Amino acid sequence: MVKKGHLFSFFAILIVAGVIMAMIAQPIIHNVKLGLDLKGGFEVLYQVEPLKAGQKIDKDTMSNAVAAINKRINVLGVSEPNISIENGNRIRVQLPGVKDEKRARKLLSTTANLTFRDYKDRLMLDGSDLVPGKAKVGFDNLNKPLVTLRLKDPNKFAKVTRKIMNENPNVLVIWLDYQKGDSFLKQVNKKKHKFISAPSVDSVLNTSDVQITGMSSVQEATTLKDLLNSGSLPVKMKEIYSNSVGAQFGQDSMKETLFAGAIGVAVIFLFMLFFYRLGGLIADITLVFYVFIVMGVFVGLQAVLTLPGIAALILGIGMAVDANIITLERIKDEIRSGKTILSAFRAGNHRALPTVVDANITTIIAAAVLFVLGESAIKGFAVMLLISNIITFITSIYGARLFLGLLVHSKLLNNKPGLLGVKRSDIREN
Repeated sequence: MVKKGHLFSFFAILIVAGVIMAMIAQPIIHNVKLGLDLKGGFEVLYQVEPLKAGQKIDKDTMSNAVAAINKRINVLGVSEPNISIENGNRIRVQLPGVKDEKRARKLLSTTANLTFRDYKDRLMLDGSDLVPGKAKVGFDNLNKPLVTLRLKDPNKFAKVTRKIMNENPNVLVIWLDYQKGDSFLKQVNKKKHKFISAPSVDSVLNTSDVQITGMSSVQEATTLKDLLNSGSLPVKMKEIYSNSVGAQFGQDSMKETLFAGAIGVAVIFLFMLFFYRLGGLIADITLVFYVFIVMGVFVGLQAVLTLPGIAALILGIGMAVDANIITLERIKDEIRSGKTILSAFRAGNHRALPTVVDANITTIIAAAVLFVLGESAIKGFAVMLLISNIITFITSIYGARLFLGLLVHSKLLNNKPGLLGVKRSDIREN
């Protein structure tokens, strides 16, 4: 006699779960953050070096550098950047969707330490004398671009201009990232200017507004304005690696990966149905739940999906199938030994559990090691693998056991071993 209560519970849970998945599918898809290998963009790895002699590169210094980089990334308009500190003195920056790689490089790595010096390269003013965030792009009478700055103390500027106007030549040299050994006079003689501009000072200027001219284009003026408004970097950053991925290439990679993954999953589904019949159907259902839960957790953690992440997700599907196969094979062995469907279900689950647990624990350990010791894409793979492994255990063991257990306890499978892939001729009589 079939127990309808268990069957009702089976279909009720299935329907409710299906409705929930239908409701959350679109929000999950729309909120997935794609890495630059899928979306296209720019990645660069910097070696952080001291800006001044005796400067220590410690955690605080690295945190300040990351904060400064974040400000500059905001200027680029990147909505989903990824900035990570590696090996204590390296910073990896990933900028999905960035198209102007040259401008991105300049904004990220330029120290942006603005100084005003005389012709002998003596320091007159520096960035600390400026009002933060007040740099603007403007145009002169000839419609040439310039950058306007706001000084904190106009009296100090008056003293500087009074001193400069009495020198010969009476120029106030404006430098960006002046380094020891740079020389205004030498660069003028060689006609190779590292400084921004060197306007002549013919009168005392008691003003808080300063103009920087000599910009060759509006883009150059805009970049300088953005650098000054985002603040100077507290360190030097030496580029040691970079990678650029075109948007079309990223999209093609994602399509090809998802297509290959879909074929693989479809083959797995058919394999489970062919060899394990109703048990395989239950396994396929739990695999669908697995994918939804993994992506939901991934989006909830605001993680970035990359090609290695997709590989880890598909690997997790394989592990989930493996856990189901181990359990279903144990159940089939128990049925072949002559036990009833209910007894075989209980014994098979009990015998399979230690093997599945051991397999999951070893994978978790491997993923943890990859996360601790790996970098960039390896860490992304490890995170997805950890998430997949934990959810695999939940869905494959408890989810599949719940659904199959409801059908077994409903007595629908009594005396029907074929529904679990066992031939009657293979059953040994006690």
